[in-house]
Amino acid sequence: MKRTVRLMILTALILAFAALGVAQAEIIPAHGLGQIGYEAVALCETLSVRDRPSTSGNVVMTVPYGSLLLLPDGEKDGWAEVLLSDSIDATRVGYVNTDYIAIDPAWYRTEGRTRVYAWGDTSAPKVALLEKDTTVPILKEEGDWLVVSLRGASGWIHK
Repeated sequence: MKRTVRLMILTALILAFAALGVAQAEIIPAHGLGQIGYEAVALCETLSVRDRPSTSGNVVMTVPYGSLLLLPDGEKDGWAEVLLSDSIDATRVGYVNTDYIAIDPAWYRTEGRTRVYAWGDTSAPKVALLEKDTTVPILKEEGDWLVVSLRGASGWIHK
């Protein structure tokens, strides 16, 4: 009898401590079409913005990973037109390859330290540990897992 009670108490303690280690997070939904267009985020370390929708177009500027871009027309043929604001009054247009952006992504904001895995399995190698209040774009959702962008790479977070 005493052994059963001790085992029950031990099990309850293990479950309580395990619950403390569960990562909490906020999922911020995609914004959808805004008044001017869609929002996008740069997924590569340095994204080239070109003067025309072609790899032979001149690079007019580069933007770092995580930069937010405004796309007035979405994407066409693998390229997206982006608005480049020089000042509040003057807006220029550039083009980016859509392979390197996430258009209108949902976002994952950690509320505690969060493990990121190489693939969708908790026994997979850990590729990152996100600190509290880290926000990353969600690339896709697969069952109980989210694939997120990590500075030019991707990783899996268990929901």
